Amino acid sequence: MNKIFLIGNLTKDPELSTLPSGVVVCKFGLAVNRRGGQDGNQTDFYNVTVWRAMGENCAKYLKKGNKVGIVGDFVCRPYESNGEKRFSLDVTANDIEFLTPKGGQNSGEDNGGMTPVADDSLPF
Repeated sequence: MNKIFLIGNLTKDPELSTLPSGVVVCKFGLAVNRRGGQDGNQTDFYNVTVWRAMGENCAKYLKKGNKVGIVGDFVCRPYESNGEKRFSLDVTANDIEFLTPKGGQNSGEDNGGMTPVADDSLPF
């Protein structure tokens, strides 16, 4: 089984294109923060591909900086650049959840899309 679950922010606006067969494809970069370790926080960068109607929705509603949750298939592709071996982290998305509030952009304070509620307004 090959399945990856990611939550991160778009590194650039989605790019929508149509193949000669008429199939729509949307591509964008995703930055995912990784906590802990000896070096503290680190960021991993993924290339995300989304097909057909879901890709059209991504191009229509997402923009650079938006937070998304992605479930998809992961492929690590080796390539060479200037004689140096490198790797591209590619994800084909099967499911996407838009996590940035509608019409909003991530603010400096990350509350995970939640609205703060005072304790005295809770029913329990």
